[in-house]
Amino acid sequence: MTGAADLPVIAVVGPTATGKSGLGLDLAERLDGEIVNADAMQLYRGMDVGTAKLAPAERRGIPHHQLDVLEVTEEASVAAYQHAARSDVAAIRKRGRVPILVGGSGLYVRAALDRLDLPPTDPAVRSRLEAQAADMGADAMYRLLLQQDSAAAALIQPGNLRRVIRALEVIELTGRPFSASMPRREFVEPTVVIGLALERAVLDHRIEERVLHMWRTGLREEVEGLLPLGLRRGFTASRAIGYAQAIAVIDGSLTEAEAIAETAQATRRLARRQERWFRPDPRITWLQADRPTVLDEALALLS
Repeated sequence: MTGAADLPVIAVVGPTATGKSGLGLDLAERLDGEIVNADAMQLYRGMDVGTAKLAPAERRGIPHHQLDVLEVTEEASVAAYQHAARSDVAAIRKRGRVPILVGGSGLYVRAALDRLDLPPTDPAVRSRLEAQAADMGADAMYRLLLQQDSAAAALIQPGNLRRVIRALEVIELTGRPFSASMPRREFVEPTVVIGLALERAVLDHRIEERVLHMWRTGLREEVEGLLPLGLRRGFTASRAIGYAQAIAVIDGSLTEAEAIAETAQATRRLARRQERWFRPDPRITWLQADRPTVLDEALALLS
């Protein structure tokens, strides 16, 4: 195996519940690496159970970066993440170790790895669009985006209100289509991207098991502890899969059984969106996540 200084940046991506964290740890152990998180929800401090965040004792002594860097009342920013993640990668390189990016938040992965000039933001414009969305509803905002930038609308799920608002904000601020700001498939430095895949039935079963485990190991209690810290005020955190459903249980609008079913369904939809995001990228080498040889196959890509 080549020395750490000669290895590219490594990224492990793919749908939720495919085992990215485990493979990232295995690679870090074998290659003297450090992990840079690329899961947007794991940026939030205290959001552990519902994001499947590795507990410190599960990290095998391997340094992890971009975990627990935001309060639940703060908004995750791709621009801020890009700066922080690239700084982490440079610092890991300076220590003579291998940066290993791990996560399934597609735009965050691209922001860290690809040439991507992020358009400006304006809190006043954002607030006005959010108020407009509260008045008109998500469907109407999506139709507005469809009228102004059909190419961007085709890449954004209608229910992803935060992304719809961001696209409309960029269009207003720049006078250019949001789609013109989408990242190019051009790495900023040599990178190997490993995608983990599972058969649909296997992935769905894993998702069901993971969701049940989350609820059995304290998701509701975690949310109850975050509410006094302002979870409801966090536009992103309060809408995260599992957290929104737990809030509904606490408020009495869902039973726990209904919340579990809704969480699993939302997670399956998330996995499909992640697949649609990553699959068209020809730079990703896909490995079958449940093969016992997956680590060896991943290491072979670096030889």
